[in-house]
This record gives sequence, structure tokens and C-alpha cells, in this order.
Amino acid sequence: MNKINICVLAGDGIGKEVTDWGVQALETAGSYYDLAFNFQHELLGHAAIQATGEPMPAATLAGCKAADAVLLGAIGDPHYDLNPHLKVRPEQGLLALRKGLGLFANIRPILLFDELLDASSLKKEIIKGTDILFFRELTGGIYFGQPRGRKESGTVAFDTKIYAKYEVERIARMAFEAAQTRKKILHSVDKANVLESSRLWREVVQELASEYSDVTVVHMFVDNAAMQLIKDPKQFDVVLTGNMFGDILTDEASQIAGSLGMLASASLGSEVGLYEPIHGSAPDIAGQNLANPLATILSTALMCNRGLHAPAAGQLIVDAVDAVLKVGYRTRDIMDQQTDSDKILGTQEMGAKVLETIHTIAKRSVPA
Repeated sequence: MNKINICVLAGDGIGKEVTDWGVQALETAGSYYDLAFNFQHELLGHAAIQATGEPMPAATLAGCKAADAVLLGAIGDPHYDLNPHLKVRPEQGLLALRKGLGLFANIRPILLFDELLDASSLKKEIIKGTDILFFRELTGGIYFGQPRGRKESGTVAFDTKIYAKYEVERIARMAFEAAQTRKKILHSVDKANVLESSRLWREVVQELASEYSDVTVVHMFVDNAAMQLIKDPKQFDVVLTGNMFGDILTDEASQIAGSLGMLASASLGSEVGLYEPIHGSAPDIAGQNLANPLATILSTALMCNRGLHAPAAGQLIVDAVDAVLKVGYRTRDIMDQQTDSDKILGTQEMGAKVLETIHTIAKRSVPA
């Protein structure tokens, strides 16, 4: 049996806690479908800076390029938040990794489990049935644009938002193709009434629309999109947008699902995809058995579906998470007033419960 090589980047904060359960979920589900894994662990972010002085050592990029897929926990540390003048920062490692692997498309499903309707701050009747697939451009825009820096003795700061036509076209094609397999509605989010880069974005999307005549394209300004996500999230199916807008909108949309701790993501573009929860490193709860591992576990399901050509294993993981939620088990970030106190679980207990449920479902439904 050929082993599937997974490069694991635990990163910082709660990263190790959640990736440990992602690894175990992959191994457990994979065992029922003759999938064997080899896990290679590398450094990224603050942990890498502490060990090597660099946010992404050369060994990390090499390990990722040699893998079949990459599982990332989270990066970031408050040390850098309190020192804005530091030149070397954890986020530089993640940006360099995206560039190094050519990961230009970030796919973020906003899928609401009905059992978590009460965990959201929004009304049930507004969010029930929400199923949104975000396509966020990942290697262009203001996060990468040059020039950037400071002038006038540091009292003036500037960043450059820049997009090339090819960057917009390649992510847009992925979004159009996804829309064709879903409800055939594509919302393209920009700020074309103000930004020249957004005018180019809209022009490219309009040009491509003629090739996908079965897809209805709706152009929406980002400020309106932010409002509409809260007002009527079910109007959205596939959403296409740029790097910074996508970063902000998907975090906003996480509240539809109840918590950042429930949302998986995939960063694609080359042969090696990167899969990660969309939450941060949460250093304030690291090591306290409080982190929600479900987003990372669901990220491994996304990995099975999109990167490993093992959709049955991915569905087994999703079904297990759904079953655990149906019984009423919750971590603290997704509990509500109806949650029984004996069903509020820590990181370890929730991870173990998912593994137990994978076994239970597989023994009942997976052919021997």
C-alpha cells in the first residue's frame, strides 16, 4: 500500500492541539478505505522564528512541496501584536508559503449544521439552510502589492493594492466552474465604484461570464455584501472576491455557522493543497483544553474530497462530526443555553468523541 504523505504545520498557539486531532481523524477514517498516511512535521510562524529566526524555513517549504497535501493549524503570537515595528513576523511565513506553493485560490465553505442554529448570534429563520462557498484570491491584492512601507520619518505608511488580469481570471474560472455544479449563481464582490483594481476585477469577470452562460453573475460592492451576509445569507451560493475582502467577509460569515471553530478551508492552485481551519492561534486559550478541534477535523474532510481523491473518507469524517453535534456535544465556543453541562467538552474529549463516532458509523456502513 502506497502511503499518502501529509506535511503537518502545527504553527502556534492552539495549532498543535487541533492538528493532533486532524491527524487522528485522517488516520481513523482512512483505515476503513485502505488509506495509509505518513505525517511529516515542520515549523511555521512564531515557532519557526524561535527555532530558526525565519517564519518559514527552507525545510518547511521543501517538506510541503514533497507532500501530497499540507495540514496547517494556525500561526500568530501576541508578542508581535504589541511590537508593530518588528521586521520578522509569523504572518510572513504563511504568505511566503502561499507564494511558494502557488496557492492562489482559498476555498471556504460556510456550511451550517442545523444543530448549531442556536449557537449563531443571528436569528434561526435568517440563517437556516445557509450554504455558501467562498472563493478568495490568495496571492495578490494589497497583502502582496509593492511598493509598501513608510516615509516622512515613519509618520506616513502606504500599501499597494494591485491585480493583474491573469490573477483574476484563474480564480474566477474556478468559481464559475463550482457555480455550474451548484445553484448556478455567482456573486462577484468588489469596490469598483472607487478602486481601479476592482474595475479590472469586474471587467475580467464580465468577460468570462460569456463562457459560462448557464451561470447568473451578480456584481456586488463589498460594503453591501457585508450587510447582505447578515440580512439574507441564503441569497448567496458561490462568492468570488479578492484577498483582503475575502479575508474580512469570511470571518464575518463565520458567525452564521456559530463560530470560527467550525469552519474549514482549502488553499489550492498547484498540485499540493493546503488545508486549515480559518480560526487564529488563540494564544489566550492555548494549552487549556478549550480549543474547538472541529474546524481542523473538517479541514481533513475537505482534504480527502479535494486533494486526496478519497471523498468517501471525507464524508465519513463529516458524518461523524454531524452525529456528535446531533447528540448534543459542544465545545464552549458553540454551546448555547440549551446545552447540558455534561455535554460541554474540551479539545481532547471532543476529538475523542469524533474518533469514536467515526468507528461507530464505519462499522455500520463501510463494507468489510
